[in-house]
Amino acid sequence: MRYFFGLILTLFLWGASGTSNAQISTSLNFNLDSQPAWGPTGYDYVEYYYLPDIGVYYSVPQNRYYYYNGGRWRYSSNLPSRYSNYNFYKSYKVVINEREPWHNHKTYRDKYSSYKNRHDQLLIRDSQDSKYYQNKNHPKHDNWVKQQKQDNGRDKGNNQNNNSKKHNNGKKKN
Repeated sequence: MRYFFGLILTLFLWGASGTSNAQISTSLNFNLDSQPAWGPTGYDYVEYYYLPDIGVYYSVPQNRYYYYNGGRWRYSSNLPSRYSNYNFYKSYKVVINEREPWHNHKTYRDKYSSYKNRHDQLLIRDSQDSKYYQNKNHPKHDNWVKQQKQDNGRDKGNNQNNNSKKHNNGKKKN
């Protein structure tokens, strides 16, 4: 009997921890709306972009760049002036979902060196897929927001009309 209750308790705790992990990972799995317009399509969640042309990392959640300068890795919300001619919309970006990827910079630099000077990624800004319209940096975002408000208003109006009909149908006519 003791074994049975121990098994039930273990299954309960295992299930509860699985549920909380699922909830946590679900909340972390989407940041499409905060990715920059120059980011590539195809990723619902991005931690970092590696920019092989200049050897820099961009943190999407923190909106900051990590670059090597003066013998160490530094970060800033803006790129240093030496990168002022860098074109985010023309360069290739590699998605890296790893904590502090610059600690493995040599690996990433070697692995993605062939991506330098590539210009063939579809960008969020240029995508016609409506899922990207939720991104505040997409050119069609404002129209998307207006449409969402209209759709929500229409749904509420329909629900009110349906509720009113249901209510009136329940009344007796004299």
